[in-house]
Amino acid sequence: MTGAALPATPTVPDELVERAAALVGTGRRALLGVVGAPGSGKSTFVAGLVSALAGRLDGGPAAVAHVPMDGFHLADQALDRLGLRARKGAPETFDAAGYAALLRRVRSETGTTVYAPAFERDIEQPLAGAIAVPPVARLVVTEGNYLLLDGPWADVRELLSEVWFVQVDDQTRVRRLVARHVLFGKTHDEAVDWVRTVDQPNADLVDRTAALADLVVSLDEVSHLG
Repeated sequence: MTGAALPATPTVPDELVERAAALVGTGRRALLGVVGAPGSGKSTFVAGLVSALAGRLDGGPAAVAHVPMDGFHLADQALDRLGLRARKGAPETFDAAGYAALLRRVRSETGTTVYAPAFERDIEQPLAGAIAVPPVARLVVTEGNYLLLDGPWADVRELLSEVWFVQVDDQTRVRRLVARHVLFGKTHDEAVDWVRTVDQPNADLVDRTAALADLVVSLDEVSHLG
């Protein structure tokens, strides 16, 4: 593994920052979804976007919040009980209904702080109540793999003002995934096997939802701009 395999936070183009900022123009709290395949760079893209928005929106950093879908991973204890531990990261290993319920609260409960779970990669487990969405937040950015799926995920799309689909070339994406798995404890061979048997089928599923997004963003182009 080399550090080069992990994505750097990009400089997000002004037109994307302006498009996100415009979502709060009506005065109502807006929710922006960012979706993409595993390893596509969603989290680092959102980090750059949130940083840029903090200097663009009235209210500063508190005006924008980041609520990842990953906090709704089922804990390993639940996955073991369901026989899904070997598929961790697949759609059925998340609490989709709980995620939709949290987004519904985030959108409507603007007079009080709403707490959301995070995902702690050091222990590979969700962490309850780790993210605060304060009343002053005007835009909430949520990111994950399955925002555009149907079935139990369908309610998620209905709650989002817009959804952006981020893409990166497959060779880079796979290299990042292998590096990530090694970083968090797998051997190189275990990481390669996990990417092939678990991550790649999930990526294929996510890629089929790209046409449903409001905007497709090539992170190859964004990184070149940065």
